[in-house]
Amino acid sequence: MGDQASVSLLRWLRRQLREPTPWRERLEAAVANDDPAEARRLLARMEFSEAQRHHVAGLIDRWEEGR
Repeated sequence: MGDQASVSLLRWLRRQLREPTPWRERLEAAVANDDPAEARRLLARMEFSEAQRHHVAGLIDRWEEGR
């Protein structure tokens, strides 16, 4: 998966979650496996501000549209 939306999502995740965590690793795996539904499920469980959540949801939307 090499489109711009997935690359943006991975960059954003790595900036927000500087330390490798099981959540980050699962999100990265969802992106690698082209599974936006799993990414959304994981996002719902993570503690992000509303602005962060809105931003990453938009990245996932773009990812889904580009599939």
